[in-house]
Amino acid sequence: MLRGRETARLLIVGQAPGRRVHETGIPWNDPSGDVLRGWLQLSRERFYDENLVAIISAGLCYPGTENGSDLPPRPECAPHWHPRLLAALPNIQLTLLVGQYAQAYYLGARRKRTLGATVSAWRDYAPQFLPLPHPSWRNRAWLKKNPWFESEVLPALRQKVASLLGGNHP
Repeated sequence: MLRGRETARLLIVGQAPGRRVHETGIPWNDPSGDVLRGWLQLSRERFYDENLVAIISAGLCYPGTENGSDLPPRPECAPHWHPRLLAALPNIQLTLLVGQYAQAYYLGARRKRTLGATVSAWRDYAPQFLPLPHPSWRNRAWLKKNPWFESEVLPALRQKVASLLGGNHP
């Protein structure tokens, strides 16, 4: 899944398109996207404004499902396509790394041992990257166990996004 124009200043790197996204062709067009837009305090209109926000998946194609869960992104996609795609997005000032696959590709050895440790060390990756957990319903327990994410990371995330996109327009 890919969206964005060369004027985009914010890049969101997710995992891979899920079934609903695959069917509609619209990234983050599911309950996880609703949560992510809430984290960013962005309306659907601003979130999908390709002049402001670019969206790329670590895996550009739908990987299918197994036992009711989406499969991980294909490992060859990001190394093959991302350098070419990023070259077409010269104005990106902040990249949100949503989930472990995006963090693994972009942070490599700089990534911490766990997703929680990586997200809690978000300042270490600034100003280029800001790692986030995936906003899936499956992570509700993680979010509940880590209240610092809502009290510490989300306010900083919202402030950065608002300054990049010219104000906070829900």
